[in-house]
Amino acid sequence: MNMPKSWRPYLTGALVGLLATLSVLVSTQTLGKPKYLGASTTFVRAAGLIEKSISAEHVAENSYYQAKKVKVDWQFMFVIGILLGAFAASLGDRSFKMEGVPPIWKKRFGNKPAIRAAGAFLGGIVAMFGARLAGGCPSGHGLSGLMQLSISGFLAMAGFFGVGILAARLVYRPGKGGKS
Repeated sequence: MNMPKSWRPYLTGALVGLLATLSVLVSTQTLGKPKYLGASTTFVRAAGLIEKSISAEHVAENSYYQAKKVKVDWQFMFVIGILLGAFAASLGDRSFKMEGVPPIWKKRFGNKPAIRAAGAFLGGIVAMFGARLAGGCPSGHGLSGLMQLSISGFLAMAGFFGVGILAARLVYRPGKGGKS
């Protein structure tokens, strides 16, 4: 099977580091204070914008939305850039393809798009709940925290990787459809 050439991890890591450094330098110069990479608050803002179109009064009275300032800002545009950048990169390395169920999921759980969609939706809920509970997402706590040599950043990244490895082992453990 001819696999498409993918991006090199060291190059992409260096580019993320450069982006994080530039975000701090530019935000410090323009705003007078550093802004670090993060994404989870954008999803709260997006929910607030959607809700605002349905019930503006509720958003105006909701203290959580007031604290998060429902608006389109640099972070919102950063998340849109992640989506567009991932799409462009997959087109560039010719790995883009439309698929309802990825092969690794199909091998383990079968070829039912509804079950895959339910799993993705529930996983998204758990991830967003965790990000909001922790006061930030892996990019905020992990990447930006490590960039500042923060002990909490190191602990967060260790936790993200540890739980990610455990979850992958539980979900894709040998058995039905997998290698023993």
